[in-house]
Amino acid sequence: MSIPNWVQFAVLIALLAITAPPLGIYIARVYGETGTAPGDRFFKPVERMLYRLCRVDPASEQPWTTYAFAVIAFSAVSFLLLYGLLRLQAVLPFNPTDMPAVTDHVAFNAAVSFMTNTNWQSYGGETTLSHLTQMTGLTVQNFVSAAVGMCVMAALIRGLARRWAQTLGNFWVDLTRTVLRILLPLSFVVALLLISQGVIQNLSGFTAAQTLEGATQYIPGGPAASQVAIKQLGTNGGGFFNVNSAHPLENYTPLGNLIENWAILVVPFALAFTFGRMVGDRRQGFAVAAIMAIICVGMSVAAMSFEGNGNPRLDALGVSQTATADQSGGNLEGKEVRFGTAASGLWAASTTGTSNGSVNSMHDSYTPLGGMIPMSHMMLGEVSPGGVGVGLNGLLIMAILSVFIAGLMVGRTPEYLGKKIQAT
Repeated sequence: MSIPNWVQFAVLIALLAITAPPLGIYIARVYGETGTAPGDRFFKPVERMLYRLCRVDPASEQPWTTYAFAVIAFSAVSFLLLYGLLRLQAVLPFNPTDMPAVTDHVAFNAAVSFMTNTNWQSYGGETTLSHLTQMTGLTVQNFVSAAVGMCVMAALIRGLARRWAQTLGNFWVDLTRTVLRILLPLSFVVALLLISQGVIQNLSGFTAAQTLEGATQYIPGGPAASQVAIKQLGTNGGGFFNVNSAHPLENYTPLGNLIENWAILVVPFALAFTFGRMVGDRRQGFAVAAIMAIICVGMSVAAMSFEGNGNPRLDALGVSQTATADQSGGNLEGKEVRFGTAASGLWAASTTGTSNGSVNSMHDSYTPLGGMIPMSHMMLGEVSPGGVGVGLNGLLIMAILSVFIAGLMVGRTPEYLGKKIQAT
Protein backbone atom coordinates (compact mmCIF):
# COMPACT_ATOMS: atom_id res chain seq x y z
CA MET A 1 0.00 0.00 0.00
CA SER A 2 1.05 3.59 -0.53
CA ILE A 3 2.02 6.01 2.23
CA PRO A 4 -1.25 8.04 1.91
CA ASN A 5 -3.21 4.84 2.57
CA TRP A 6 -1.26 4.16 5.76
CA VAL A 7 -1.69 7.79 6.79
CA GLN A 8 -5.45 7.51 6.32
CA PHE A 9 -5.52 4.36 8.46
CA ALA A 10 -3.41 6.04 11.15
CA VAL A 11 -5.70 9.08 11.18
CA LEU A 12 -8.74 6.85 11.72
CA ILE A 13 -7.05 5.05 14.62
CA ALA A 14 -6.02 8.37 16.15
CA LEU A 15 -9.55 9.76 15.86
CA LEU A 16 -10.98 6.69 17.56
CA ALA A 17 -8.34 6.80 20.32
CA ILE A 18 -9.17 10.45 21.00
CA THR A 19 -12.96 10.29 20.82
CA ALA A 20 -14.01 6.80 21.99
CA PRO A 21 -12.86 6.99 25.67
CA PRO A 22 -14.59 10.31 26.52
CA LEU A 23 -17.71 9.23 24.64
CA GLY A 24 -17.72 5.99 26.61
CA ILE A 25 -17.45 7.88 29.89
CA TYR A 26 -20.31 10.16 28.83
CA ILE A 27 -22.50 7.16 27.94
CA ALA A 28 -21.73 5.58 31.32
CA ARG A 29 -22.99 8.73 33.01
CA VAL A 30 -26.14 8.66 30.87
CA TYR A 31 -26.83 5.10 32.07
CA GLY A 32 -25.38 5.71 35.52
CA GLU A 33 -27.10 5.45 38.86
CA THR A 34 -26.09 8.85 40.25
CA GLY A 35 -29.18 10.54 38.84
CA THR A 36 -27.21 13.27 37.10
CA ALA A 37 -25.57 13.41 33.69
CA PRO A 38 -24.13 16.06 31.37
CA GLY A 39 -26.81 18.11 29.64
CA ASP A 40 -29.47 17.69 32.35
CA ARG A 41 -30.50 21.33 32.08
CA PHE A 42 -31.44 20.84 28.43
CA PHE A 43 -32.52 17.19 28.30
CA LYS A 44 -34.41 16.80 31.62
CA PRO A 45 -37.43 18.97 30.63
CA VAL A 46 -37.80 17.09 27.34
CA GLU A 47 -37.53 13.74 29.11
CA ARG A 48 -40.13 14.70 31.73
CA MET A 49 -42.53 15.71 28.97
CA LEU A 50 -42.03 12.38 27.18
CA TYR A 51 -42.45 10.37 30.40
CA ARG A 52 -45.65 12.23 31.19
CA LEU A 53 -46.96 11.72 27.67
CA CYS A 54 -46.19 7.98 27.73
CA ARG A 55 -47.20 7.56 31.38
CA VAL A 56 -43.80 6.24 32.41
CA ASP A 57 -42.54 6.46 35.98
CA PRO A 58 -38.79 7.13 35.57
CA ALA A 59 -38.11 6.23 39.20
CA SER A 60 -39.56 2.73 38.84
CA GLU A 61 -37.15 -0.03 37.81
CA GLN A 62 -38.06 -3.34 36.20
CA PRO A 63 -37.04 -6.96 36.87
CA TRP A 64 -35.46 -8.75 33.93
CA THR A 65 -38.76 -10.34 32.85
CA THR A 66 -40.54 -6.99 32.57
CA TYR A 67 -37.53 -5.40 30.89
CA ALA A 68 -37.40 -8.22 28.32
CA PHE A 69 -41.14 -8.02 27.68
CA ALA A 70 -40.85 -4.26 27.10
CA VAL A 71 -38.06 -4.85 24.55
CA ILE A 72 -40.13 -7.42 22.67
CA ALA A 73 -43.33 -5.38 22.79
CA PHE A 74 -41.62 -2.22 21.55
CA SER A 75 -39.95 -4.12 18.71
CA ALA A 76 -43.26 -5.71 17.70
CA VAL A 77 -45.01 -2.35 17.55
CA SER A 78 -42.08 -0.90 15.59
CA PHE A 79 -42.47 -3.67 13.02
CA LEU A 80 -46.20 -3.08 12.62
CA LEU A 81 -45.84 0.68 12.24
CA LEU A 82 -43.07 0.40 9.65
CA TYR A 83 -44.94 -2.27 7.71
CA GLY A 84 -48.06 -0.11 7.63
CA LEU A 85 -46.08 2.93 6.50
CA LEU A 86 -44.50 0.99 3.65
CA ARG A 87 -47.83 -0.37 2.48
CA LEU A 88 -49.56 3.03 2.64
CA GLN A 89 -46.82 5.29 1.29
CA ALA A 90 -48.69 5.91 -2.00
CA VAL A 91 -51.43 7.89 -0.18
CA LEU A 92 -49.15 9.65 2.31
CA PRO A 93 -47.45 13.05 1.88
CA PHE A 94 -43.79 13.85 1.04
CA ASN A 95 -43.91 11.63 -2.03
CA PRO A 96 -42.73 13.99 -4.80
CA THR A 97 -42.13 11.24 -7.36
CA ASP A 98 -45.43 9.41 -6.64
CA MET A 99 -43.88 6.19 -5.45
CA PRO A 100 -46.46 3.38 -5.29
CA ALA A 101 -47.09 1.29 -2.20
CA VAL A 102 -44.35 -1.19 -1.40
CA THR A 103 -45.42 -4.77 -2.16
CA ASP A 104 -46.41 -6.94 0.77
CA HIS A 105 -43.41 -9.29 0.78
CA VAL A 106 -40.85 -6.46 0.32
CA ALA A 107 -42.57 -4.43 3.05
CA PHE A 108 -42.52 -7.43 5.40
CA ASN A 109 -38.85 -8.07 4.65
CA ALA A 110 -37.87 -4.42 5.15
CA ALA A 111 -39.88 -4.03 8.37
CA VAL A 112 -38.34 -7.13 9.94
CA SER A 113 -34.90 -6.16 8.70
CA PHE A 114 -34.89 -2.62 10.06
CA MET A 115 -36.67 -3.56 13.31
CA THR A 116 -33.88 -6.04 14.09
CA ASN A 117 -31.05 -3.70 13.02
CA THR A 118 -30.24 -6.12 10.19
CA ASN A 119 -31.05 -3.59 7.45
CA TRP A 120 -30.91 -6.11 4.64
CA GLN A 121 -32.49 -4.47 1.59
CA SER A 122 -34.15 -6.19 -1.38
CA TYR A 123 -35.07 -2.95 -3.17
CA GLY A 124 -33.50 0.22 -4.56
CA GLY A 125 -34.06 3.01 -2.06
CA GLU A 126 -34.28 5.93 -4.47
CA THR A 127 -36.67 4.08 -6.81
CA THR A 128 -38.92 2.43 -4.21
CA LEU A 129 -39.42 4.63 -1.15
CA SER A 130 -40.91 8.08 -0.64
CA HIS A 131 -39.20 10.75 1.43
CA LEU A 132 -41.72 10.21 4.26
CA THR A 133 -40.92 6.50 4.36
CA GLN A 134 -37.19 7.19 4.36
CA MET A 135 -37.48 9.82 7.13
CA THR A 136 -40.19 8.54 9.49
CA GLY A 137 -39.83 4.86 8.67
CA LEU A 138 -36.26 3.80 8.03
CA THR A 139 -34.43 6.67 9.73
CA VAL A 140 -36.55 6.36 12.87
CA GLN A 141 -35.95 2.61 12.95
CA ASN A 142 -32.22 3.24 12.55
CA PHE A 143 -32.42 5.23 15.79
CA VAL A 144 -34.64 2.99 17.88
CA SER A 145 -33.30 -0.40 16.78
CA ALA A 146 -29.79 0.76 17.68
CA ALA A 147 -31.10 2.19 20.94
CA VAL A 148 -32.74 -1.13 21.86
CA GLY A 149 -29.39 -2.90 21.49
CA MET A 150 -27.74 -0.32 23.74
CA CYS A 151 -30.54 -0.66 26.31
CA VAL A 152 -30.06 -4.43 26.50
CA MET A 153 -26.33 -3.80 26.92
CA ALA A 154 -26.98 -1.38 29.80
CA ALA A 155 -29.28 -3.92 31.48
CA LEU A 156 -26.68 -6.68 31.15
CA ILE A 157 -23.94 -4.49 32.62
CA ARG A 158 -26.17 -3.53 35.55
CA GLY A 159 -26.83 -7.21 36.17
CA LEU A 160 -23.08 -7.87 36.27
CA ALA A 161 -22.29 -4.82 38.40
CA ARG A 162 -25.04 -5.00 41.04
CA ARG A 163 -24.79 -7.35 43.98
CA TRP A 164 -28.26 -8.13 45.32
CA ALA A 165 -30.65 -6.01 43.25
CA GLN A 166 -33.65 -7.70 41.61
CA THR A 167 -34.05 -5.03 38.91
CA LEU A 168 -32.06 -3.98 35.84
CA GLY A 169 -33.30 -0.44 35.23
CA ASN A 170 -36.27 0.84 33.25
CA PHE A 171 -36.37 0.07 29.52
CA TRP A 172 -38.45 3.13 28.64
CA VAL A 173 -36.07 5.43 30.49
CA ASP A 174 -33.03 3.79 28.89
CA LEU A 175 -34.61 4.04 25.44
CA THR A 176 -35.48 7.71 25.87
CA ARG A 177 -32.08 8.68 27.20
CA THR A 178 -30.22 6.65 24.54
CA VAL A 179 -32.01 8.36 21.66
CA LEU A 180 -32.22 11.83 23.17
CA ARG A 181 -28.81 12.15 24.81
CA ILE A 182 -26.53 9.93 22.71
CA LEU A 183 -27.74 9.12 19.20
CA LEU A 184 -29.52 12.36 18.27
CA PRO A 185 -26.66 14.76 19.17
CA LEU A 186 -24.05 12.57 17.49
CA SER A 187 -26.20 12.19 14.36
CA PHE A 188 -26.80 15.93 14.14
CA VAL A 189 -23.06 16.64 14.11
CA VAL A 190 -22.22 13.84 11.67
CA ALA A 191 -25.06 14.86 9.33
CA LEU A 192 -23.73 18.43 9.17
CA LEU A 193 -20.22 17.15 8.44
CA LEU A 194 -21.55 14.93 5.65
CA ILE A 195 -23.57 17.78 4.13
CA SER A 196 -20.35 19.81 4.04
CA GLN A 197 -18.82 16.94 2.02
CA GLY A 198 -21.55 16.86 -0.62
CA VAL A 199 -24.04 14.36 0.81
CA ILE A 200 -27.49 15.63 -0.22
CA GLN A 201 -30.20 16.74 2.22
CA ASN A 202 -33.37 18.09 0.64
CA LEU A 203 -37.00 17.25 -0.05
CA SER A 204 -36.89 17.46 -3.84
CA GLY A 205 -37.68 14.68 -6.27
CA PHE A 206 -35.69 13.71 -9.34
CA THR A 207 -33.89 16.50 -11.20
CA ALA A 208 -33.62 16.13 -14.99
CA ALA A 209 -30.16 16.91 -16.39
CA GLN A 210 -28.81 16.83 -19.93
CA THR A 211 -25.62 14.83 -20.44
CA LEU A 212 -22.84 15.87 -22.81
CA GLU A 213 -24.15 13.30 -25.30
CA GLY A 214 -27.61 14.93 -25.20
CA ALA A 215 -29.36 12.23 -23.19
CA THR A 216 -31.55 12.99 -20.17
CA GLN A 217 -30.38 11.78 -16.77
CA TYR A 218 -32.55 11.91 -13.66
CA ILE A 219 -30.63 12.76 -10.47
CA PRO A 220 -32.40 11.73 -7.25
CA GLY A 221 -32.89 14.05 -4.30
CA GLY A 222 -33.99 13.49 -0.73
CA PRO A 223 -33.05 13.62 2.96
CA ALA A 224 -29.98 11.41 2.65
CA ALA A 225 -27.47 12.94 5.10
CA SER A 226 -29.82 12.65 8.09
CA GLN A 227 -30.31 8.94 7.38
CA VAL A 228 -26.68 8.19 6.54
CA ALA A 229 -25.48 9.68 9.85
CA ILE A 230 -27.56 7.36 12.03
CA LYS A 231 -27.19 4.36 9.73
CA GLN A 232 -23.45 4.49 10.47
CA LEU A 233 -23.54 5.60 14.12
CA GLY A 234 -26.16 2.96 14.92
CA THR A 235 -24.26 0.26 12.97
CA ASN A 236 -27.38 -0.19 10.85
CA GLY A 237 -26.10 0.01 7.28
CA GLY A 238 -29.31 0.33 5.26
CA GLY A 239 -28.61 2.88 2.53
CA PHE A 240 -30.69 5.73 1.14
CA PHE A 241 -29.59 4.74 -2.37
CA ASN A 242 -29.45 1.38 -4.08
CA VAL A 243 -25.64 1.09 -4.10
CA ASN A 244 -25.38 2.27 -0.50
CA SER A 245 -22.21 4.16 0.47
CA ALA A 246 -20.68 3.66 -2.97
CA HIS A 247 -23.17 6.24 -4.28
CA PRO A 248 -21.59 9.70 -4.71
CA LEU A 249 -24.67 11.45 -3.26
CA GLU A 250 -24.36 9.32 -0.11
CA ASN A 251 -20.58 9.25 0.21
CA TYR A 252 -18.94 11.83 -2.02
CA THR A 253 -15.37 12.61 -0.92
CA PRO A 254 -12.48 10.71 0.71
CA LEU A 255 -12.91 12.94 3.78
CA GLY A 256 -16.60 12.10 3.93
CA ASN A 257 -15.68 8.43 3.60
CA LEU A 258 -13.32 8.78 6.58
CA ILE A 259 -16.05 10.48 8.64
CA GLU A 260 -18.50 7.68 7.90
CA ASN A 261 -15.91 5.01 8.70
CA TRP A 262 -15.23 6.72 12.03
CA ALA A 263 -18.96 6.90 12.73
CA ILE A 264 -19.29 3.15 12.18
CA LEU A 265 -16.64 2.35 14.82
CA VAL A 266 -16.76 5.07 17.46
CA VAL A 267 -19.84 4.04 19.48
CA PRO A 268 -19.01 0.30 19.67
CA PHE A 269 -15.48 1.09 20.85
CA ALA A 270 -16.81 3.72 23.28
CA LEU A 271 -19.11 1.14 24.89
CA ALA A 272 -16.07 -0.85 26.06
CA PHE A 273 -15.10 2.14 28.21
CA THR A 274 -18.73 2.50 29.29
CA PHE A 275 -18.55 -1.07 30.56
CA GLY A 276 -15.43 -0.40 32.61
CA ARG A 277 -17.01 2.66 34.22
CA MET A 278 -20.32 0.99 35.00
CA VAL A 279 -18.78 -2.10 36.65
CA GLY A 280 -16.38 0.08 38.64
CA ASP A 281 -13.22 -1.43 37.13
CA ARG A 282 -11.68 0.57 34.31
CA ARG A 283 -9.14 -2.16 33.63
CA GLN A 284 -11.99 -4.40 32.47
CA GLY A 285 -13.03 -1.72 29.98
CA PHE A 286 -9.48 -1.35 28.66
CA ALA A 287 -9.16 -5.13 28.34
CA VAL A 288 -12.37 -5.39 26.30
CA ALA A 289 -11.35 -2.42 24.13
CA ALA A 290 -7.91 -3.96 23.55
CA ILE A 291 -9.42 -7.27 22.40
CA MET A 292 -11.75 -5.44 20.02
CA ALA A 293 -8.93 -3.26 18.69
CA ILE A 294 -6.43 -6.09 18.11
CA ILE A 295 -8.90 -8.09 16.03
CA CYS A 296 -10.23 -5.03 14.17
CA VAL A 297 -6.79 -3.66 13.30
CA GLY A 298 -5.54 -7.09 12.21
CA MET A 299 -8.53 -7.65 9.94
CA SER A 300 -8.30 -4.12 8.52
CA VAL A 301 -4.60 -4.38 7.67
CA ALA A 302 -5.17 -7.77 6.05
CA ALA A 303 -8.10 -6.58 3.91
CA MET A 304 -6.28 -3.43 2.86
CA SER A 305 -3.11 -5.34 1.98
CA PHE A 306 -4.79 -8.15 0.05
CA GLU A 307 -6.82 -5.73 -2.07
CA GLY A 308 -3.88 -3.34 -2.43
CA ASN A 309 -1.65 -6.10 -3.81
CA GLY A 310 -4.17 -6.85 -6.56
CA ASN A 311 -5.03 -10.04 -8.37
CA PRO A 312 -2.00 -12.20 -9.26
CA ARG A 313 -3.85 -13.64 -12.27
CA LEU A 314 -3.87 -10.17 -13.81
CA ASP A 315 -0.13 -9.77 -13.21
CA ALA A 316 0.40 -12.94 -15.23
CA LEU A 317 -1.49 -11.33 -18.11
CA GLY A 318 0.76 -8.29 -18.06
CA VAL A 319 -1.83 -5.95 -16.53
CA SER A 320 -0.19 -3.35 -14.28
CA GLN A 321 -1.71 -3.10 -10.78
CA THR A 322 1.02 -0.87 -9.42
CA ALA A 323 0.09 2.41 -7.77
CA THR A 324 1.03 5.32 -10.02
CA ALA A 325 0.09 8.96 -10.48
CA ASP A 326 -2.79 7.82 -12.71
CA GLN A 327 -4.23 4.98 -10.63
CA SER A 328 -4.34 3.90 -7.00
CA GLY A 329 -3.21 0.38 -7.85
CA GLY A 330 -4.35 -2.97 -6.57
CA ASN A 331 -7.61 -4.77 -7.29
CA LEU A 332 -9.86 -1.93 -8.47
CA GLU A 333 -12.60 -4.24 -9.72
CA GLY A 334 -15.89 -3.31 -8.03
CA LYS A 335 -14.42 -0.30 -6.26
CA GLU A 336 -14.95 3.44 -6.47
CA VAL A 337 -11.91 5.30 -7.77
CA ARG A 338 -12.76 8.05 -5.28
CA PHE A 339 -11.60 5.73 -2.51
CA GLY A 340 -9.35 3.10 -4.06
CA THR A 341 -8.47 -0.32 -2.70
CA ALA A 342 -7.19 0.60 0.77
CA ALA A 343 -10.20 2.66 1.87
CA SER A 344 -12.47 -0.03 0.43
CA GLY A 345 -10.72 -2.83 2.31
CA LEU A 346 -10.74 -0.80 5.51
CA TRP A 347 -14.46 -0.14 5.13
CA ALA A 348 -15.17 -3.83 4.49
CA ALA A 349 -13.36 -4.81 7.69
CA SER A 350 -15.13 -2.08 9.68
CA THR A 351 -18.64 -2.96 8.56
CA THR A 352 -18.32 -6.72 8.91
CA GLY A 353 -16.74 -6.28 12.35
CA THR A 354 -19.69 -4.16 13.50
CA SER A 355 -22.64 -5.89 11.76
CA ASN A 356 -23.12 -2.57 9.96
CA GLY A 357 -23.91 -3.81 6.47
CA SER A 358 -23.08 -0.67 4.50
CA VAL A 359 -20.61 -0.94 1.61
CA ASN A 360 -18.48 1.47 -0.41
CA SER A 361 -17.36 -1.33 -2.77
CA MET A 362 -18.73 -4.65 -3.97
CA HIS A 363 -17.48 -7.51 -1.79
CA ASP A 364 -18.07 -10.14 -4.48
CA SER A 365 -15.34 -8.50 -6.57
CA TYR A 366 -12.64 -8.91 -3.90
CA THR A 367 -9.70 -11.22 -4.34
CA PRO A 368 -10.07 -14.66 -2.69
CA LEU A 369 -7.93 -13.64 0.30
CA GLY A 370 -9.47 -10.16 0.43
CA GLY A 371 -12.96 -11.65 0.45
CA MET A 372 -11.95 -14.09 3.18
CA ILE A 373 -11.44 -11.21 5.64
CA PRO A 374 -15.03 -9.86 5.70
CA MET A 375 -16.38 -13.42 5.89
CA SER A 376 -14.03 -14.33 8.74
CA HIS A 377 -14.91 -11.15 10.58
CA MET A 378 -18.60 -12.01 10.43
CA MET A 379 -17.97 -15.60 11.54
CA LEU A 380 -16.26 -14.31 14.70
CA GLY A 381 -19.70 -13.15 15.79
CA GLU A 382 -19.14 -9.49 14.91
CA VAL A 383 -17.61 -8.58 18.25
CA SER A 384 -14.66 -6.53 17.01
CA PRO A 385 -16.00 -4.09 17.99
CA GLY A 386 -19.50 -5.35 17.09
CA GLY A 387 -22.80 -3.57 16.67
CA VAL A 388 -23.83 -0.92 19.18
CA GLY A 389 -24.60 -2.75 22.41
CA VAL A 390 -24.84 -6.25 20.99
CA GLY A 391 -21.14 -6.43 20.11
CA LEU A 392 -20.14 -5.79 23.70
CA ASN A 393 -22.79 -8.24 24.91
CA GLY A 394 -21.39 -10.95 22.65
CA LEU A 395 -17.84 -10.36 23.83
CA LEU A 396 -18.92 -10.45 27.49
CA ILE A 397 -20.71 -13.76 26.92
CA MET A 398 -17.49 -15.12 25.38
CA ALA A 399 -15.54 -13.87 28.41
CA ILE A 400 -17.96 -15.50 30.85
CA LEU A 401 -17.81 -18.80 28.94
CA SER A 402 -14.01 -18.66 28.86
CA VAL A 403 -13.79 -18.00 32.60
CA PHE A 404 -16.30 -20.77 33.28
CA ILE A 405 -14.43 -23.36 31.20
CA ALA A 406 -11.04 -22.29 32.58
CA GLY A 407 -12.36 -22.52 36.14
CA LEU A 408 -13.62 -26.05 35.58
CA MET A 409 -10.25 -27.05 34.12
CA VAL A 410 -8.31 -25.92 37.21
CA GLY A 411 -10.87 -27.23 39.68
CA ARG A 412 -12.16 -24.00 41.23
CA THR A 413 -15.44 -22.16 41.15
CA PRO A 414 -15.36 -19.80 38.15
CA GLU A 415 -15.71 -16.09 38.94
CA TYR A 416 -16.14 -13.00 36.83
CA LEU A 417 -16.19 -9.45 38.20
CA GLY A 418 -16.18 -10.87 41.72
CA LYS A 419 -19.25 -13.04 41.13
CA LYS A 420 -19.37 -16.82 41.10
CA ILE A 421 -20.68 -18.32 37.87
CA GLN A 422 -23.19 -20.90 38.99
CA ALA A 423 -26.80 -21.97 38.50
CA THR A 424 -28.36 -18.91 40.12
